Amino acid sequence: MPGVKVSVIVPVHNTGKYVDECAPSLLGQSLPADEYEVIYVDDGSSDDTPARVEKLAAVHPNVQVHTRPNSGWPGAPRNLGIRHAEGEYIQFVDHDDMLGPEALERLYEHAKHNDADVVLGKMSSTMVRPRRLFRHTVDVCTIEYDELMQSMSPHKMFRRAFIEEHGLLFPEGPWILEDLAFVSAAYLKAERISVLADYPCYYWMKRDDGGNNTRHRFNPRHGFWSNCRTVVRQIKDGTPPSDDIDALQNRLLHRLYHVEILSRTREPEILREEPAAQRERFEAARHLAIEEFPAAVREGLPTLSRLRAELLERGDFDGAVALAERIREVKVRSTVGGLRWKGGRLVADVTLDLQRGDGEPLVLLERDGKRWLDPELLAGVPGTEDGWEARDPFRLAYAELVVKDRDREDWWYPEGDLEVRLEPFGQGRSRLVASGRLRLDPERLAGGRPLARGVHDVWAYVQLLGVDRMVRLTGDGTPGAPAAGPALTGGRLALPYWTGSGQLALDVDQRRRRLGSDTAGAAAANTARGEASLPLPYLAATAASGPARLKVTVSALTADAALIAGDDGTTARLRLPARLRLPDGRHPVALPRSGAPVAYAVVRDGALLRLEGPAHASGAGRRFLDAVADHRQVRRVRRRLGR
Repeated sequence: MPGVKVSVIVPVHNTGKYVDECAPSLLGQSLPADEYEVIYVDDGSSDDTPARVEKLAAVHPNVQVHTRPNSGWPGAPRNLGIRHAEGEYIQFVDHDDMLGPEALERLYEHAKHNDADVVLGKMSSTMVRPRRLFRHTVDVCTIEYDELMQSMSPHKMFRRAFIEEHGLLFPEGPWILEDLAFVSAAYLKAERISVLADYPCYYWMKRDDGGNNTRHRFNPRHGFWSNCRTVVRQIKDGTPPSDDIDALQNRLLHRLYHVEILSRTREPEILREEPAAQRERFEAARHLAIEEFPAAVREGLPTLSRLRAELLERGDFDGAVALAERIREVKVRSTVGGLRWKGGRLVADVTLDLQRGDGEPLVLLERDGKRWLDPELLAGVPGTEDGWEARDPFRLAYAELVVKDRDREDWWYPEGDLEVRLEPFGQGRSRLVASGRLRLDPERLAGGRPLARGVHDVWAYVQLLGVDRMVRLTGDGTPGAPAAGPALTGGRLALPYWTGSGQLALDVDQRRRRLGSDTAGAAAANTARGEASLPLPYLAATAASGPARLKVTVSALTADAALIAGDDGTTARLRLPARLRLPDGRHPVALPRSGAPVAYAVVRDGALLRLEGPAHASGAGRRFLDAVADHRQVRRVRRRLGR
């Protein structure tokens, strides 16, 4: 294909229906079909996968299919795809994942604008927590940017000339960690790396049959430990050694040590797997840690992670189990205060801290001019009878708020940062606390765009002292009740509420919640021109954004109504249709699932004369005007009077 901008390479093997589920996202891209190609590489499937991809190729000119004997892993098919690719850039996609509709167009434009060798597109996933790497878009960085090591999967866009120049290839055969080997090599060689964080590019989805999990990664024939050693040496060969815990090599190796080594010593794995198998993994991790990782990597770990490393390297499996059992019970407590709408944002003061399994705060003790881990947490852990020093309580500590689109698995980061601080707790004790302000702007949160219609849950991620937790933000409000007043934003209603478990959520455009008696007060005053005021706080809505639509009940009639932002910034106006199929009279207007009326509609000959608040009482003069409302002279006078 001449002028191909992007080649999408998709390895497939016994994929079955997942080919058909993935294909629409690949073939429905906003990038014109003649500007990208989709290359399926079948790795010796024994089911109907070849027929499925050939069927796609027969219908779509930009799809091609290549086959090869089964290799047992994605590396060889990806390499074959690289050899056939004609695109300026290559995007790797797994057969059971999906791309966002504008992913290729946006990634390519970002790559060209920044002359990037590698572009990381924002990932959404049902399998892993959100990565702060995708909090902000980055035009250009290098491997010195620490956040890159949070994303080691191959689902990125690479400049094809860059791949060819450096001879980058995936290890072939049953080679677990082939993605780490390829991506770390690319990071080390790349001169310009870009991050696109304002659009969900890649959806990494969990299969319903569990076929894309990696719990089989320790099969001896996959060579996990030797492969991990290869990746470690690749990083060491590409960076200068140093005893400084913050030197580049030690920062890069930290990710491998934390994820691939310490996972063998901590919950849930060490408590979940069969003990004999886990002891074997523990010993293998111990040998690799001692033989390949510099001491500075271990010294640079947070307090509890450093203790885990100590237990691992001295071979204390029982001690590691005991510590894992205690840390498993640690929870994050959240405090939410002052939840309100301010300046177009849902605002709240948030505080997060750690609690032991008994519900008491996890504290640090001050003794002999040093800080020590909470002895209650370490009770029963061998080798910690004399305590464990918290040399730097702030080491790699951070906390952040994230908002999850419940329907789409997208994660977004609201404005503001949480600050980690030590707070005195009396009697020579202190506790590590993260606090700050939630600022959730429904009109800009989704990469500068409005949030999509649906329910959006507010979460917090905490990493303190080596304990990491992803938790829902929980307050002390009544479960199921509104968390703050409703808002009118961008022509839609935004309804904050506490879920049945007391967790903060925001319903945008009435996906599950409705404006009702528990979310809006009653109008109290009569207004003219067929509208009534409701005491409804709203976000900065302009005339261009349009009114918010909703259903109301007028007597027994269901009618379409609109809420229009008032000029004072604290009210919205309710507008009903000019014609109502109702008898003459005064009819109660109620919101869905609401008993008390918010207004009364005065109807004459099927026409809405006006809306009245529930507290309004019509005088004799008003009743006379209603009776003669169809008189031409009266209508003219009413218009002159501005009624």
